[in-house]
Amino acid sequence: MNRVRLGMVGGGEGAFIGAVHRIAARLDDRYELVAGALSSDARRAASSAAAIGLARSYDDYREMARIEAGRSDGVEAVAIVTPNHLHAPIATAFLEAGIHVICDKPLAVSLAEGEALAKLAREKDRVFAVTYTYTGYPLVRHARGMVRRGLLGDIRVVQVEYAQDWLSLPVEAQSNRQAVWRTDPALAGPAGCLGDIGTHAYQLAEYVTGMRPAALSADVTTFVPNRRVDDHVQAMFRYAGGARGMLWASQVAAGEENALRLRVYGTKAGIAFDQQRPNELWFTPIGGASERITRGRVQSPEALHATRVPAGHPEGYLEAFAQVYTDAAACIASGTTQGDDWLTTVEDGVAGLRFVEAVLRSSGGDGEWVALA
Repeated sequence: MNRVRLGMVGGGEGAFIGAVHRIAARLDDRYELVAGALSSDARRAASSAAAIGLARSYDDYREMARIEAGRSDGVEAVAIVTPNHLHAPIATAFLEAGIHVICDKPLAVSLAEGEALAKLAREKDRVFAVTYTYTGYPLVRHARGMVRRGLLGDIRVVQVEYAQDWLSLPVEAQSNRQAVWRTDPALAGPAGCLGDIGTHAYQLAEYVTGMRPAALSADVTTFVPNRRVDDHVQAMFRYAGGARGMLWASQVAAGEENALRLRVYGTKAGIAFDQQRPNELWFTPIGGASERITRGRVQSPEALHATRVPAGHPEGYLEAFAQVYTDAAACIASGTTQGDDWLTTVEDGVAGLRFVEAVLRSSGGDGEWVALA
């Protein structure tokens, strides 16, 4: 099996998510990192590349795309791990060079940018993965299969929440590097908490249920004084088939670390998943006892596709992240450029941006219902 030659833009010294992407790409031995523009600062780019033994270092992503596209051993795919405002221009440069893209979420800072990327990816016939990490958990995929097989019956209610507390204080004013760019609309885009973790919650609900809301009503709030983006979001959903849903995302929820939780209730049963306990899934048939389903024991094809070790050995965030990379590698190898049944693609990224735009519009209209056509 040939490894995919991978490049990376962003993720240099001091960056959190760059190291996570590199570990995820290596975990299943499907990639070889061969080049990168790890920083726009030439000195930092060089030192970051040297620290991880990277063969080819650039300080300009445009130069990297041009040169790598012309090499016989150039990168076949690029991982984009920069602040949000750079996602679209970087992805555009590499797509134009004929290189596959693996991009952090949110896909871009506007729906127009996202739709342009989706159009370009189709025209260039390139794989474009968006790293909605939590879709890679084996039990998330098992839950998806349960919904598809009708074990829950007709879906009535979808409840998803993502709560953190790390922005409860104005840490951006204390030079917290992550907080500085994530709360700067020039770098993160107009959506703060909404774009950062709200899009994860939205995608998780859609991935498991296969349902996108027809309309939503939302309220976006900024609790911390002088913060320039939202830090708390609430939304209600109406689905075409009559189901209802709610989404809550907050980064000022004291005591919560990374509490992404999904509950789905149907006419036959309900399921509950907590990202902080990713090796278990609860299934409760109406009128019956709750069943604790554990990763490793469940033998569904959906779960087995993303399972690496036997029952009793925990798998977590890095393995889920790696699964997205592995699914992208499979699509690259097979030429399945529009994605397969597993991979979250540029189209899912566009759906996330459409959700963001609708939430901001609804909140700006005092919670008016906005169609998600």
